[in-house]
Amino acid sequence: MLLTGCEAPLNLDAVERQHSEALQRTDFYQAMASNGETTLIVGNDGVVLRSSDQGTSWQRQPLPTSMSLVDLDVCPDRSFIALSFDNQLWHGSPDASQWSSHSLPSSEQMMATACAPDGSWWAVGSFSTLQHSADQGASWDESSLDEDAILTTLQFIDAEHAVVTGEYGLVYQSRDAGISWEPAGSLPDEFYPHASFFRDLDEGWVGGLNGFIWHTRDAGETWRKQPSGTEAPIFGFVSDGNALYALGENTTVLNLHGSRWQPLATPNQPLYLRAGLLVPEQHLLAAGGRGTLLNIQLPKALAASAD
Repeated sequence: MLLTGCEAPLNLDAVERQHSEALQRTDFYQAMASNGETTLIVGNDGVVLRSSDQGTSWQRQPLPTSMSLVDLDVCPDRSFIALSFDNQLWHGSPDASQWSSHSLPSSEQMMATACAPDGSWWAVGSFSTLQHSADQGASWDESSLDEDAILTTLQFIDAEHAVVTGEYGLVYQSRDAGISWEPAGSLPDEFYPHASFFRDLDEGWVGGLNGFIWHTRDAGETWRKQPSGTEAPIFGFVSDGNALYALGENTTVLNLHGSRWQPLATPNQPLYLRAGLLVPEQHLLAAGGRGTLLNIQLPKALAASAD
């Protein structure tokens, strides 16, 4: 008996369309920043998404690296810096069309980056290491807080004042543009901070596992846990100087009302949100795992709220 059959032609159009899209389900976004004209999102495998219309549309232009981009910031000249997991600091033009890489000087793993108001580049990481360059990566200065701990967040509040937080509940402040750093209390129970936001040296919030959000009004001397209504880990804070939002696991988005956090309506998915940005017309962009990018319309009362 002779058996014959035909095989249906393989149609890869849908696959090719997916590969041509800016957002991919294989993306894991880590940070977002905008200089007012160009908005960027960065993530794994050197992915960079660029928008010139406040997040309405995106173009994909990955950097020439297979390493994850873990943090991103904007400099006073509107250029960008991005930190990759192999301790390379990438410098991008204001329109993000051109990038150059600069090797950081330490073997310690760097975890966060920031561009200071004076234009200097900063990175912090393991063994409480701080590195900065005042000449766009041509030379570097390195110091340590002499704590065997990972620094996880870095924020320049203004030209003189900055805050770092880290493993084992570390909180340090600088009042001289990062020249020197002094301890500013400590987080309860050696809390590990995944995210932080400080309005000034006195008032700040730190978030992490179990939905914990700690708040201080006295420069870290005392901390109070604010009810978040969730056990989802908190991975990011977003603020425009007034309203404050928290991003976390399970597409969690919280808005601060007084001393309590209230959830915003989002798709209920087992995906994290880590990077966010407030854009005009009362929208919150929030990005995270598996190519997740939410564009959330905020009610006027929320967009204008402040603690």
